[in-house]
Amino acid sequence: MGPPSRTKLKRTPILVALGVVCLLYLLLQSASSSASTAHSISSSSLRTASHNPAPPLDDLKSETGIVTFRLSTTRRLQRLFPYELALHKKYPRTIWQTWKYAPSDSRFSSKFNGGIEAWTRLNDGFTHEILDDDTAGNLVRQLYASVPEVIEAYFAMPKPILRADFFRYLILLARGGVYSDIDTTALKGVVKWFSYGVSDIVKNEKGDDTITLTDERAAEVARTIESDTGLVVGIEADPDRPDWHDWYARRVQFCQWTILAKRGHPVVLRIVSHITTETLRRKVTGTLDLPKSKDAGSQIMNWTGPGIWTDTIFEYLSGVQVHTDWHNVTGISRGKVIGDVVILPITSFSPGVGTMGANGPEHPHAFVYHTFEGSWKPANERNIGG
Repeated sequence: MGPPSRTKLKRTPILVALGVVCLLYLLLQSASSSASTAHSISSSSLRTASHNPAPPLDDLKSETGIVTFRLSTTRRLQRLFPYELALHKKYPRTIWQTWKYAPSDSRFSSKFNGGIEAWTRLNDGFTHEILDDDTAGNLVRQLYASVPEVIEAYFAMPKPILRADFFRYLILLARGGVYSDIDTTALKGVVKWFSYGVSDIVKNEKGDDTITLTDERAAEVARTIESDTGLVVGIEADPDRPDWHDWYARRVQFCQWTILAKRGHPVVLRIVSHITTETLRRKVTGTLDLPKSKDAGSQIMNWTGPGIWTDTIFEYLSGVQVHTDWHNVTGISRGKVIGDVVILPITSFSPGVGTMGANGPEHPHAFVYHTFEGSWKPANERNIGG
């Protein structure tokens, strides 16, 4: 066989070059596809809404439609923010606070600086976020893009106090951590909440706080309780008097000016779903506006405030043990654990109120002091007790 022709010799490098070009093209296409897939994954929650749309708002005009709407919202929130207690041994190390203006704004009041400083100083290793109203609204849009009815409900609310209440639940559901009103002062670091007044009790099947521990085991039990729980709440009011309903929404009322939660906790999810449904029901029925009377306060309490918050907690706890209500927690003087919820006594988040058995801010179980500087309630309607 003779030597290859000149035509074949010239054609070989051309074919090699074409092969290299094709390989490079395929590699670039693969990289582009990977990048596109990564973007698709990162923005999958944005597309979920189109695959799982909320029921029509007109459904909220009937009792059956309200139940269906709330169930749909609840299911999509569960998918978006799953509660995975086994994977999250510690509560997120983030402190969330909000106010009308950012601390960098000249309109931000200096009266809050001492409280802010205490939260930062006593919680080393925590991220401390102070969000103004605009930032909070943008964060709601971002976090809940795949559940648009939540966003619609948030911006439909007629009063800033309603949005402020709603936001604390929204941020804790999506991110977890501790929320505390801007007019609070930390008395002890968050991680110590499990060492003072909580580590000296042990859970049993009934949730009783009957076993006192030695100092040697306190730290160990504190770590266990933090690992095994997903929500920490404190009693705001425990008025043992016949006219308690003139001052409070519930006989025993949980405060929501300070809440510690792990991401996706079912109590927080339930209240987000409930508030979303109730707000949009009011919207479609033309009942969004609050009355221009004292009844406005009662509606706030039961729409977004401690009334509905307390109901949601007891509803959840009743699924943990048979029918839990105020009788199970009234008069407690130290922490109590029921299921995965820690309930702190009135002294923990309401020290110094001077009523209902609350001790002063110097007490070992006092964790947060509330000055009520940002309260929407008039002074003569605060801290009435028995």
